Amino acid sequence: MLERQDESYQEVPVHQAEEHKPERQEMFVHRVLNTSLRSHFQVLFIVTALLAMLVTIGSGISASRGYTLVETQSEATRIEQEHERLNVEIAKLKNPERIKAIAESQLGMQVPKKTYFSHESK
Repeated sequence: MLERQDESYQEVPVHQAEEHKPERQEMFVHRVLNTSLRSHFQVLFIVTALLAMLVTIGSGISASRGYTLVETQSEATRIEQEHERLNVEIAKLKNPERIKAIAESQLGMQVPKKTYFSHESK
């Protein structure tokens, strides 16, 4: 078994082994960063983030105004109902029969049997 392992290895001369190694300069490639492109992407990212924030804030304001509108409409409906109820109450209070009944029972007044009108002549 040891013989088989020894057979799998080949002896390579030193000068050939160095040829197969990549040169040190090739391993560390100096790359130049495109700072202009990077700054353009940074500006694009910031503008996109600002627009997203504006859309979010606008949606929040719209929702808030919608809730205010619904509250105002419900308040208007409640006030209109109260107005109608008060109109009905005013109509009941203005009823001539009611006024006559109060005048007779509480104030001791009576409706005259005969009514006389006088007319001044000139």
